[in-house]
Amino acid sequence: MVTRAFLAQEASDSEIIKRSWREPECFAAIFDRYYAQIHGYAARRLGQTMADDVAAETFLAAFAQRERYEVSRADARPWLYGIVSNLIAGHHRAEARRYRALARTGVSEVSEGHADEVAVRLDAQARRAPLAAALAGISDGDRDVLLLVAWAELTSEQVGEALGIPAGTARSRLHRARKEIRAGSLRRRRAGPGRRRTVPHGTLPRTPVVSSEWRGVP
Repeated sequence: MVTRAFLAQEASDSEIIKRSWREPECFAAIFDRYYAQIHGYAARRLGQTMADDVAAETFLAAFAQRERYEVSRADARPWLYGIVSNLIAGHHRAEARRYRALARTGVSEVSEGHADEVAVRLDAQARRAPLAAALAGISDGDRDVLLLVAWAELTSEQVGEALGIPAGTARSRLHRARKEIRAGSLRRRRAGPGRRRTVPHGTLPRTPVVSSEWRGVP
């Protein structure tokens, strides 16, 4: 008997999915393998509150569609990210509002803690504001491509597979999105930092920290 642990460790994605056609419980290995990644991606784009539902819906849809999976593709990530991208598309307005809110305040949530840790968090959030504003300003399609490359770490070819577009189109959108993000961020930095945040004396971090939520985006 093939165990769930064996499937999770040894079998390719396509082998697991094909086996799940006959043994549906095997699909749990795909959930175990990729749930954290899909949930994390949804949370970055929509926030924690919506991420739980979107991630769950992604795997419910994937399970329902598993018999249509092209088993010649060993890696299921583009397929899963394509599903979650379609679900996120239904929330693009909410996503844009989230970025605009971050752009205005630079703050999503600051928990209580030691003063130096709070200072680090404030510094990171202040740095994300120009980027959030730039993300809110680009088209939905360009943003999908950019964030699938930057946050999901897909190649242009995999992004094309995920979104059902040619790889060349994905590369063009990526180039345009990066150009617009850099230009938008530069414009906002030149406009001035606005009101500076203050923290207690002696609590400023020695090294500026950029939140990992925004690493990988130009």
